Amino acid sequence: MTTTTHYHYSDETLFISLLCLSFLSFILIHRRRARRHGLPPGSQGIPFVGETLQLISAYKTENPEPFIDERVGRYGPVFTTHVFGEPTVFSTDPDVNRLILHGEGKLVDVSYPGSISNLLGKHSLLLMKGSLHKRMHSLTMSFSNPSILKDHLLFDIDRLVRRNLRSWSDRVLLMEEAKKITFELAMKQLMSLDPSEWTERVRKEYVLVIEGFFTVPLPLFSTTYRRAIQARTKVAEALSLVVRERRKEVEVSSAKKKKNDMLAALLAGDEGFSDEQIVDFLVALLVAGYETTSTSMTLAVKFLTDTPLALAQLREEHDQIRAKKKEGEALEWSDYKSMPFTQCVVNETLRVANIIGGVFRRAITDIPVKGYVIPKGWKVFASFRAVHMDQDHFKDARTFNPWRWQNNSGAASPGNVYTPFGGGGRLCPGYELARVELSVFLHHLVTRFSWEPAEEDKLVFFPTTRTQKQYPINVRRRDQDQAA
Repeated sequence: MTTTTHYHYSDETLFISLLCLSFLSFILIHRRRARRHGLPPGSQGIPFVGETLQLISAYKTENPEPFIDERVGRYGPVFTTHVFGEPTVFSTDPDVNRLILHGEGKLVDVSYPGSISNLLGKHSLLLMKGSLHKRMHSLTMSFSNPSILKDHLLFDIDRLVRRNLRSWSDRVLLMEEAKKITFELAMKQLMSLDPSEWTERVRKEYVLVIEGFFTVPLPLFSTTYRRAIQARTKVAEALSLVVRERRKEVEVSSAKKKKNDMLAALLAGDEGFSDEQIVDFLVALLVAGYETTSTSMTLAVKFLTDTPLALAQLREEHDQIRAKKKEGEALEWSDYKSMPFTQCVVNETLRVANIIGGVFRRAITDIPVKGYVIPKGWKVFASFRAVHMDQDHFKDARTFNPWRWQNNSGAASPGNVYTPFGGGGRLCPGYELARVELSVFLHHLVTRFSWEPAEEDKLVFFPTTRTQKQYPINVRRRDQDQAA
């Protein structure tokens, strides 16, 4: 009698088998492609997802370095991975990063997640290319050059910082307060608008827009993205009202004193921009001037709080400046130029914080690098953070040490390895403005207040660089300390 054994495969077993076959096929296909293209070594992770979850998991902690450290240790400074739905070459090499930053239009084109592109608008500076981008980038830089800063913007920066700090008492959410300051400064610079209930309503909508930057750009699947799109519509409507009103002012011959701001330049330019184009442009510049600088302010205070010797030396520098001025007297350009240690603190804050951790680009041709080839069509990520935190470029790289910048000795070759504002044709046009804003903020903070953290707060780097609890601090006016 013969016994027949019947095997019954469950749906789960079949699914797992198919998944294993898919994974095996995925690995084999990737290896064939790698050999054919001469790709840098690396791993594509699991099918469809790649290594996205590992990257996000690492960057949601205070120490995201292991994600890159492990792969650099295994594959070298240029490696392949698969993140956010696409095969990507990561570069932690300063020379390769420089090639990418300076290769736009010849080797690479800009490439951003769909969520960012949709929320900023198709006419934003971030998405412009070619000659139009060059002209508009140059225009933007002209509104934050040293001459403009010295003669016009410094007064507004000083006034708005003092205005906001005047209301501080007891417990303060530092990042929230810093965002108010930088948003008001951006509105003043771009559209000559002073703080009001209207500007504060627009700012609150901006917070929702930025929250949607690193979400799935499908309103049906992402509540955060849907809320961001709705907020973006409200912001655009609000700015459109300002643009239309200013157009009327330009057309009326009896208009009041001409405003000297970015909006005036856009309306008077030869490009003939529509209202939609101008609004997109302003939306992106407001994001750039608001989010990154406020984060730098917050993290500078956090790093200084954790480094008492640096805070003491910074306070001494600013007390000396303040001692030469009358009560309530505004800072002048000569005061800003008398802040050498402040500039060391600014440099080190930007290096350690890495507000912009790197940039994505897309290869428009095969790019030979370091004996490998980045294939046409692939994403490339030039990591600034990896270079800034590399012990080969900065001694004790993961320690906040502003003294490293004294006598310009911060790095072996700063032009190559220190890129907090990017580089090439997309160098941040407001880099000098950001430095002035941070310096003025620190001046008024350390000369007016002493503080201590109200509770423990951690730094995370995804979806953006920030503290989890907006860095709450308990503040006390220094004149109260002296009276006590």
